[in-house]
Amino acid sequence: MIKRKKSFWKRPEGITGIIVLVVLVAISGLAVTSFLGGILAFIQTTAGLITSLAVLGVIIFMALDGQTRSLISYMYKSTMRWITSMFVKTDPIGILKSYIDDLKGNLRKMNRQINKLRGEMHKLKEIIFNNQKTIKTNLTQATAAKANNETGQVLLKTRKAGRLKESNMKYEDLLKKMQVLYKVLSKMYDNSSILLEDIDDQVRLKEQERKAIMASHSAMKSAMSVIKGNPDKRAMFDMALEEVADDVSSKVGEMEQFMELSEGFMNSIDLQNGIFEEQGLKMLEEWEAKSDSLLLGAAKEELLILEDDVLDLDERSPQIERNSNSTNQYDSFFD
Repeated sequence: MIKRKKSFWKRPEGITGIIVLVVLVAISGLAVTSFLGGILAFIQTTAGLITSLAVLGVIIFMALDGQTRSLISYMYKSTMRWITSMFVKTDPIGILKSYIDDLKGNLRKMNRQINKLRGEMHKLKEIIFNNQKTIKTNLTQATAAKANNETGQVLLKTRKAGRLKESNMKYEDLLKKMQVLYKVLSKMYDNSSILLEDIDDQVRLKEQERKAIMASHSAMKSAMSVIKGNPDKRAMFDMALEEVADDVSSKVGEMEQFMELSEGFMNSIDLQNGIFEEQGLKMLEEWEAKSDSLLLGAAKEELLILEDDVLDLDERSPQIERNSNSTNQYDSFFD
């Protein structure tokens, strides 16, 4: 998938640039309004007219000359980046390192959720199995009572079997939802582990590469490169890193959102008392209805298919199975 580069104005330094522009325009407007009389009087003099025409000529030249526009734009953007860096973390390598820490913590939390979910599914299966045994016993007793013309016992045992059968139907529906949740969490765990590996590799490689580029491309060299119409390698490299950071941010956000959803779903279930809230099921169904997932990709639709095969809950925690020939998913960002 081709990523669309985020423009300068949509990044943090771009917001700073907009604010600075608004302030400069406001100050200029206030200055012109306050000194309008003096400015008009100055223009009416010979020296003032010549000066005004010269300033107007410089402005027109700057507006029409591409190299001058590029240089001014570069200087302005560089200044805004410097100002923004005093208040906001703008170093893309530093941002990616913080995402690595977030991912490690999220993976530990997700692994605990998977283990907890596995335990709850074991409990639910046991409840369903015991209910089935009790249903069979009650039906057998009802048959015996019918043979002995014990109408009251027949009614009692059949009603009890009916209630348990109705409960098991609800439990089986709940188990199917839990199986979907288990499959999705496991797949997210795998994909997030690979994501962590890819980011870690990129940070280790690109940190050294960025240092080399920063050392060999000074601000003056970058400015001269821009004047000549060539791309600023430092800026282009940082833009690629920022695109990686944006992609990772979206995936980490989705991961955390789904963990909150799954935690809310699990908290709504009380198997001991046979209670589970409809709100928890509704939240999961709403997520299932969403069309896309950055972390799961096309695999989401396959995970939501309920198969007849029963999940093996005794298998070990999800492990990464990655082909040694697999490429880093972020290599293409630097092409």
